[in-house]
Amino acid sequence: MTAAPKEASKLGQFSWALFDWANQPFFTIITTFIFAPYFANVLVGDPVKGQSAWAFTQSTSGILIALMSPFLGAMADAGGRRKPYIFAFQLLLAAGCAGLWWAYPDRPDLIMPISWAVIAATVGAEMSIVFNNAQLPNIVRPQRMGWLSGFGWGLGYCGGLISLFIVLAVSMPSMFGLGTGDQPLFGLDPKTHELERLVGPASALWLAVFVLPMFLFTPDSAGARRQSLWVAAKQGGASLVSTVRKLSHFRNALTYLIAFMLYNDGLAAIIAFGGVYAAATFGWSTVTLGIFGIILTVFAIPGAFLGGRLDDMIGSKRTVQIAIAGVIIATLGIVGVTADRVFYFIPADPLSPTRGLFGSLQEKTLMGFALILGFCMGPMQAASRTMIGRIAPEGMTGEFYGLFALSGRATAWMAPLAIGIVTAASGSTRIGMACVLAFLMLGFILLWSVREERAKH
Repeated sequence: MTAAPKEASKLGQFSWALFDWANQPFFTIITTFIFAPYFANVLVGDPVKGQSAWAFTQSTSGILIALMSPFLGAMADAGGRRKPYIFAFQLLLAAGCAGLWWAYPDRPDLIMPISWAVIAATVGAEMSIVFNNAQLPNIVRPQRMGWLSGFGWGLGYCGGLISLFIVLAVSMPSMFGLGTGDQPLFGLDPKTHELERLVGPASALWLAVFVLPMFLFTPDSAGARRQSLWVAAKQGGASLVSTVRKLSHFRNALTYLIAFMLYNDGLAAIIAFGGVYAAATFGWSTVTLGIFGIILTVFAIPGAFLGGRLDDMIGSKRTVQIAIAGVIIATLGIVGVTADRVFYFIPADPLSPTRGLFGSLQEKTLMGFALILGFCMGPMQAASRTMIGRIAPEGMTGEFYGLFALSGRATAWMAPLAIGIVTAASGSTRIGMACVLAFLMLGFILLWSVREERAKH
């Protein structure tokens, strides 16, 4: 085998980063803000049953990803090429998204087929990300990996933000000066929820347009030998078994994966439950929660771009440590806000029913800490992705990015479960949210013992 190139063209690098832009609408408008609430509250029709049904889609896809990602990553390393795998899983993502158009309301017989469409799309998205991440060390020199990873995350946040604004403009054209009535654009029927159903095919179309440059201009491990799918599968499986057996030899990388598992669970939980906590505390409406999400994303964009620069200047490990510290501070501040207090002990005026958007001291304080969270979560995620590329052994980046995906998904249920148990036991949403700090702090402490150096075979 000849060595893979360490620096692709500027166009090739930009096209690689554009992959995040192409995929982000799936996470923003389908799994977070638009389709997920529609699925739970309209398609299923009962909030409790709907939340359980949506949890089924996420837990099932998480299990499948956890089982598949290490093996397929090792398989891609054995075969040398990543684009065929990316293409296959992007097709699965697009097909799953397109199938959401048939999520008609008042059709309980469609709940299970649509659930499997969501599962297929989620698996397609997450698995293609594994293989796209594994391309990073092959297209840019190590000194610029942090910048390119952060640039990709920043583009992804931008794509998600723009897609969300497009959905809002179509649903409420008068808000954007595009019409005078309350009817959605293009004659979409609110009674049959055509807008919510259309976000699926629209995300598939967005994906098809913007992922194309990556396939055209980003090199695919040029010079690596090409093997048949069966041979690559056998070698990948054998390599994965060997790696698992020798994980004690890769102790530094194993320690990092465990640390990432902990602090990433904490970050995912505070993002997922921050809005729930705010809604329970202040009675926020769906529109207010949507604006809350947009503001967080706006602050995450410069955080991701600047974090990438910081990554190259001081290293991935230090960047992640700084970002985790910021998330811990933000979490401490958020759980210190209640309906009548800020910073745990300082009294605040009662909430006025006629107050404006974020019109109370309590809401302003929570928003201030939420902005810190938004700014830090981009560098935390981008530098974590770069870190595994810096410490993975030569020729095993795909396998280790598969393990990276596994560590990020295998225990994703732990923090939400802890929040649920502690909340039920204490009767306090604030105490329930506070248990997220344990995950963040444990990951932060464990990261101190990780060395930022490439593992040896």
